[in-house]
Amino acid sequence: MSAHGSSNTGAKTETGMASATTTPANAGIGNDKPKVFDAEGTIGKQFTAENGALGGTAQKIGGPLDKEGAIGKQFTTEGSIGGSVQNTLGGTKGRSN
Repeated sequence: MSAHGSSNTGAKTETGMASATTTPANAGIGNDKPKVFDAEGTIGKQFTAENGALGGTAQKIGGPLDKEGAIGKQFTTEGSIGGSVQNTLGGTKGRSN
């Protein structure tokens, strides 16, 4: 046993700082985060045809609401409505921490 009562007196197998290990608590630190209305943001992603609740439903309905349809294409990031929202409210926030 060592002087401080520990039976493990061998060399450390890992060195470094605790922050080098990615956990849910530190996963996004130092990364740019999308703004809420960005296509990847909390609200904006709901309008995407692939994964969003609203966009996905419109995609399933199809016809003019499809992402290629007369109405649906206006809500894409390249469309007049979606593009305006993306340009005005989208983008990324500064780095976290």
